[in-house]
Amino acid sequence: MFDNTCKFIAEMYSPDFATWLLGEPITLTKLSPTELSLEPIRADALILLQSDEVVLHIEFQTKPDDDMPFRMADYRLRVYRRFPKKRMHQVVIYLDKTESEKVYQTTFTTESLRHEFSVIRLWEQPPEIFLRTPGLLPFAVLSATNNKVATLQQAAETIDKIAQRRTQSNIAAACAILAGLVLEQEVIGRLFRKDVMQESVVYQSIKTEGSDEKARKIAINLLAEGISVDVIARVTGLSVEMVQQLRQGESENQE
Repeated sequence: MFDNTCKFIAEMYSPDFATWLLGEPITLTKLSPTELSLEPIRADALILLQSDEVVLHIEFQTKPDDDMPFRMADYRLRVYRRFPKKRMHQVVIYLDKTESEKVYQTTFTTESLRHEFSVIRLWEQPPEIFLRTPGLLPFAVLSATNNKVATLQQAAETIDKIAQRRTQSNIAAACAILAGLVLEQEVIGRLFRKDVMQESVVYQSIKTEGSDEKARKIAINLLAEGISVDVIARVTGLSVEMVQQLRQGESENQE
């Protein structure tokens, strides 16, 4: 949920992320992993954004991942294969504070191949970076602030001043969700109105994704019972193609 919330706001407010990570307030469009020549290793925490000159690759992580250095090198080569003339900026953004040394890894090395990427540990970043830009407000509470409640309240007050209702509801929902990493829900509930958050694309997308995930789990269980693909598709609401992909995935896992 936390990773996906970050993906939604990065896609919707890409100029804010471009200003932060690239130093340029450019508009970036979504680049689907399926546009690359190979299937992605893992797409749940991944976002690829592009302009005519640059590809921005962001990985949002709540926990360290042993495969992260390899994944960054792998995606760099995939993007190069597809867009050899575009420069690429890659960054792993760790959301939740940890003592693991893995969050300091910025290099993938094997024999003669060496690849470098950037890492941002939010708990080391000053809150001012995030409080001055709407799309970055959800990260303020995860920054190096001495008073997380006061910082979240400041973010909430800034959100209340946003004129566009859609933007206001999206950012409020994202703030409330990410604040769940470091604060109690009772505190968060006092600062953000539930009715405003429920209007947001972020909230609706996560709600829909949760329903889809439940449907996929049900489909996998029904496949194990030998139920036909067509019946499972009707029962779960998933497409026949999706159920077939799940069946193929389960078959490969059993090999």
